[in-house]
Amino acid sequence: MPVKDSTQISAPFLIWLARWEADLKPVTLSGVIAGEPDRVAIMCTDLVIGFCYEGPLSSPRVARIVPPNVELFQKAYEAGVRRFVLPQDAHLPDAVEFGSYGPHCITGSREAETVPELMALPFADQFTIIPKDSINQAIGTGFGAWLEAHPEVDTFIVTGDCTDICVYQLAMHLRMRANALSLQQRVVLPVNCVNTFDVPVETAQELGILPHDGDLLHAVFLYHMALNGVEVVAEVA
Repeated sequence: MPVKDSTQISAPFLIWLARWEADLKPVTLSGVIAGEPDRVAIMCTDLVIGFCYEGPLSSPRVARIVPPNVELFQKAYEAGVRRFVLPQDAHLPDAVEFGSYGPHCITGSREAETVPELMALPFADQFTIIPKDSINQAIGTGFGAWLEAHPEVDTFIVTGDCTDICVYQLAMHLRMRANALSLQQRVVLPVNCVNTFDVPVETAQELGILPHDGDLLHAVFLYHMALNGVEVVAEVA
């Protein structure tokens, strides 16, 4: 069966997508907070050592988002935000997910620890860390209970990794939950604070794994979140 050249078929959209991503505008933190920091939460997923610095799934692309996340945390705290929720991989040694991604971030390991730059913040003791055993923050975790316990929070700033995996699951869960429950809530995603990994086709073929085009999947999933009501912005400054 002949293979269609999708690069030609999709070229107009891909050109538009690149321009759309390049034209994303920043928003101000003060505008997002709107004078009510108690109604704002930063939701930062999987900014752990195992995805940034050490281990088989660590990525320098992901590590590059650590400094802007630290800066956002600092500015938000200075502006009065006190809710920092960190859903993070903490897998059982025999996690079913390892069939897809291989062993990583096992509970109690260094890989499963929050990156030291975040933990060095003087208010790190106020973080709510929610362990998860899958790419979805809301299944088999305390995430839903946290949301129910904080009905006053109606603005979520979503950051972390990976754009097309756990960030996508987090932002879409928050957006779809708000839609389903008729809640007037904002889900804001600053692009400078999210990223995903890259596995070139040649490398994937050598390793016998699936390739992962980091740039394309990052852009496509940003677009898909925007399509579904997530406020995708260049940064929250």
